[in-house]
Amino acid sequence: MKKSKKPPKAYRNIDFLNSPDARTIRILSEYYEPLARFKKYGIRNLIVFFGSARAKSSENIGQQLNSGSENSKPENNQYVHRLSEYYQDAVTLSQKLTEWSMDNEDGKQEYYICSGGGPGMMEAANRGASLAGGKSVGLNISIPMEQNPNPYITKELMFEFHYFFIRKFWFIYLAKALVIFPGGFGTFDELMEALTLLQTKKTLKELPIIIYGKDYWNEVIDFEAMIRWSTISKEDLDLIYFCDKVEDAFTYLTGRLARRIQK
Repeated sequence: MKKSKKPPKAYRNIDFLNSPDARTIRILSEYYEPLARFKKYGIRNLIVFFGSARAKSSENIGQQLNSGSENSKPENNQYVHRLSEYYQDAVTLSQKLTEWSMDNEDGKQEYYICSGGGPGMMEAANRGASLAGGKSVGLNISIPMEQNPNPYITKELMFEFHYFFIRKFWFIYLAKALVIFPGGFGTFDELMEALTLLQTKKTLKELPIIIYGKDYWNEVIDFEAMIRWSTISKEDLDLIYFCDKVEDAFTYLTGRLARRIQK
């Protein structure tokens, strides 16, 4: 009698693993695989950069202005150029922070720049770390538009997520500081979740948050109005440090992070 072919074991059954019944397994995989990889490479401290995926470097700005998109209209040109200036600031700040992180006796990198892994401000953050000769992390997400991994992420520290909430867990879990550049819905989501966790003391660790670019943020969010309407307390704004200059952001962050090292 001919022997029956064995069915695949459950953990090798691709149809099952991609089914709704295995969703919890996929979720756990997006927790445990990064956990194992961060442990393997000794990654414990992240400085996380958030910001618009649509920002362009100055060398690529002509491409956007000639694209015929909504953002390429002549009246929007000033904003496209301003975003490119923020892109360069993100590169410079990331580079300086990475150089500072490696400036010790053994040259070992203490803090790693982390981004969402995509283009725009995320690319700028990884690019700055690369220019400094350091490693950086990219927590990419599979979405229909914009989100292809940028070329500056350290290869072994490039991740691809399906679930937003697990990706956001990894942003916060190892973060020792957040730098928020001008951005859209995704950046707002990440900023507000971080502020909510700190405000409600769901995370008790020291987590300095820089909001970079006053001209943008003061136009799109009126935090003072939230105080007037009593939807937040005046003290809640102590969770945020606003700045416009790379040197200011660098001095503030390194001062806060140096205290953590000394502890």
